[in-house]
Amino acid sequence: MLSDHGIPLERIAQLVGHASQATTEAVRRKQLRPVVTEDAEAMDVIYAQRREATAREA
Repeated sequence: MLSDHGIPLERIAQLVGHASQATTEAVRRKQLRPVVTEDAEAMDVIYAQRREATAREA
């Protein structure tokens, strides 16, 4: 969330106590990947439902 709000990765690394920015980047990637996948899957379901509803209306 801090990164999304423009906080530099160096400052985030300091805040969370990582010895280097590389550690913060690695942790961030590891944490975000499942979230992005779950969100993408949810969007697939939502859009499929909308397509079905649109097709029924036509």
